[in-house]
Amino acid sequence: TSINFLEENGAYENIDYVSYDVLGDVVCGGFEMPIRENKAQEIYIVMSGEMMAMYAANNISKGILKYANSGGVRLGGLVCNERQTDKELELAEALAKKLGTQLIYFVPRDNVVQHAELRRMTVLEYAPDSKQADHYRNL
Repeated sequence: TSINFLEENGAYENIDYVSYDVLGDVVCGGFEMPIRENKAQEIYIVMSGEMMAMYAANNISKGILKYANSGGVRLGGLVCNERQTDKELELAEALAKKLGTQLIYFVPRDNVVQHAELRRMTVLEYAPDSKQADHYRNL
C-alpha cells in the first residue's frame, strides 16, 4: 500500500502531522488503514459546504467513529474550504454539531489560489502577504 511505501522510505520519521487526500463517498480500506494501525490520533476533515462534500465528510466521520475506541483516534474537527454556496458557513456548522465536533476554521474563497496554481506555486509562495496566505498560516 502507499502507507507501507511511505513507511519504508522514512516519511513518518520526526513529523508533527500527516495530510491524506482521500475520496470520502465510500470509506474504503485504504482510508481506514492509518486509523486501524494507530497511525492517526486526531483527524481533521477538510470539506466545503456543498452537499456531496458534506456527505463525504459524514462518511469519513463514520469510519473514524468505527475505530475510535479500539485505535484511540478521534475526530478533531472540520475545516470548511469555502466554495461560496448558499448558507455554506451555517451548513458546515450544523454538520459539525451533528457529528459532535467543531468547525475549527472557515477558509474563505479567494481567486489568488487559482492565480498561484496557474504559476505552479502555493499561495504562500505567490502572494505571501495576501489575506489568503494569512488564513493558511492561521489554520
